[in-house]
Amino acid sequence: MSLLSALLPPLNPPMLEWSGKTVWIVGASSGIGEATAAALHAQGAKVVVSARKAQALAAFVKSHPGSRALALDVTQRSAVQAATAELLAQGPLDCVVYCAGHYAAMRADALDLPDMMRHNDVNYLGALYLLDAVLPALIARGNGHISLVGSVAGYRGLPNSLAYGPTKAALINLTETLYLDLHSKGLGVSIVNPGFVQTPLTAGNDFAMPALLTPEQAAQAILTGWARGAFEIHFPKRFTLWLKALRIMPNRLFFQLVRRIAL
Repeated sequence: MSLLSALLPPLNPPMLEWSGKTVWIVGASSGIGEATAAALHAQGAKVVVSARKAQALAAFVKSHPGSRALALDVTQRSAVQAATAELLAQGPLDCVVYCAGHYAAMRADALDLPDMMRHNDVNYLGALYLLDAVLPALIARGNGHISLVGSVAGYRGLPNSLAYGPTKAALINLTETLYLDLHSKGLGVSIVNPGFVQTPLTAGNDFAMPALLTPEQAAQAILTGWARGAFEIHFPKRFTLWLKALRIMPNRLFFQLVRRIAL
């Protein structure tokens, strides 16, 4: 934590105590979502895990007694609405996490429109469906937290990220606007921007991934960020701070640098 962060009040109410809290993680069949669900369960949270892969969810519930699985396809608005109604009928949601993701490397000379639309449907549109379903209840209650999982790939345009990067940039912008709209209503809002994490999404990368983390390390970084009341949770800092510097770099210098390093 920086000195400035220590002196200023947190942007969100710190989430330190999870015992008895209901947390719904959408996109929890593997990777960061699954690891975060496991970490919260270990701290006493009542975890609800959702994804398309019902078998993986059932395995999670079996190994984490007291958790619950709710299979759904985030690209189906009606399924998200039905799942939300089912959960809210049983009590309020304390934290909702959108971690569903689709990734395939793509460049402009091999543009695949159907796959680009798949990225948009899973990474961005699914988040909108979830927000549409849960926000009315959270706003009416005046309490709760929404966390969307973006990526440092959303900071600026990067090679191989023609389809993935724009959806994560959209999530970052969306979360910033949500914060402006919802903070005064008592809701916490956060964006999680990981660097490279060892997940099924990154397993197909054919290049070296610097500062690669395990899903468990990513989950601990997320819980630490929530405990600090952070708005943006990015990790590992030894990698993400360099990418943050690219955001303020002049375009000419940025393009020259990225071409030299990655092309």
